[in-house]
Amino acid sequence: MPSVPRCRGVPWPLVTAQMARTEPARGMRDFLPEDVRRREHVIGIITRVYERYGFEPLESPAVENLETLMGKYGDEGNQLIFKILKRGEHEATGQADLALRYDLTVPLARVVAQYQSKLPRLFKRYQIQPVWRADRPARGRFREFYQCDADALGSTSPVVEAELCAAVSDALTELGFDDFVIRLNHRQLLTSLLTAAGVPAALHGPGLVALDKLDKIGPEGVAKELNERGISTASASALLEMFQSSAADVGLDRIAGFVGDDAAGRAALQNLEQIRVLAAGTSAGGKIRVDVSLARGLSYYTGAIMEIHVADLAGSLGGGGRYDNLVGMFLGQDIPACGFSLGLERILVVMGERSMFPASLAMTPADVMVATFDAAGAADAMRVAATLRKQGLRVLVYPDADKIGKQIKYADGRGIPFVALLGADEIKGGTVTVKNLAAQTQATYAQSAAGTAILETLRQRG
Repeated sequence: MPSVPRCRGVPWPLVTAQMARTEPARGMRDFLPEDVRRREHVIGIITRVYERYGFEPLESPAVENLETLMGKYGDEGNQLIFKILKRGEHEATGQADLALRYDLTVPLARVVAQYQSKLPRLFKRYQIQPVWRADRPARGRFREFYQCDADALGSTSPVVEAELCAAVSDALTELGFDDFVIRLNHRQLLTSLLTAAGVPAALHGPGLVALDKLDKIGPEGVAKELNERGISTASASALLEMFQSSAADVGLDRIAGFVGDDAAGRAALQNLEQIRVLAAGTSAGGKIRVDVSLARGLSYYTGAIMEIHVADLAGSLGGGGRYDNLVGMFLGQDIPACGFSLGLERILVVMGERSMFPASLAMTPADVMVATFDAAGAADAMRVAATLRKQGLRVLVYPDADKIGKQIKYADGRGIPFVALLGADEIKGGTVTVKNLAAQTQATYAQSAAGTAILETLRQRG
């Protein structure tokens, strides 16, 4: 194999005869250490809140059978499923039999149907895993992204919806959000409004898909799409009047006027009022607003639907609703279910733009770096590092016997606040000299006491 000439300043592993593309696939991202720490901070808070509400952890495979996902999300959702071609001798057929999961709700329904006998009658689970959609990337919208789901199965009580609103409200509040609104609507109420506007039942589904885009393409865009889907101009105008007046928060009385005598619509309004009353004594109290302009396009919703919005994001921070018929598609027996999903990526985008991450969030690889004077002292450096780690510190051992000034410069550049120096005198005396880079001071301690001194200084810094 012919040798490849070495480029000045380029490490050997990066030099090839033909440089490959290094950027990730469109809509996908790499996460560098700072990104991962921020993600783990958010996930940690959401997890702790979900567990306070009695939700249990669950995981499911990234890949599902294609038939499991198809037909659960409506026509537009079906088009966004990442399909996986058959493999081996079947690859030439160009057919797909597997797919990357589109969300965490349909896989949950499959899991409940599969393990029904092992699960409690009331099953509350949370799941924080990535999902994939063949969507057009945009601000806060990616093709691979995490969902932070909480779902309760086995009860039709509006307590379920109220607790979900409270849980996501607690999570966002603990993350530092104070300006969010929980929009609340009901699929049966939407059905009643569509009927009142003269939309044929066969066009309710397409109509909801179009109405779900109101905040993205505006009234004119929705009116045009409703017409394209076969809904008359008169019906489209009537719907938009209802939706836009509701978005101005006109109250339940005005909405009841739209519904008229329709029993299902009035029952839906009563259900929404129950949810609002139940949530009033929680962190969601005062955050909930009934808004008939909320549609949510996924076809599996059957009851109350919810979304969380902040002013500086075009989309939502999360959403969910009741889906009492979804498990029945796998089990042949309906099980009531309701869930809410927080969108991790959008939360991270807004938190980053608002500088909401705490200053105390660790952004350095270690609390202390142990310098290496020479190869002979490496074993002692490893031993001291082990002692410091046992005392609760994050410790990085500099592996090469570079000049001490160079090692200290590396630690300072990485934001590591302390450097532990082990020269011949320290090794002989069983001590370690700790240099505080921020204060530009240093002190010598017994090796067994150094960790306590560093931890105390870190505690004082806050």
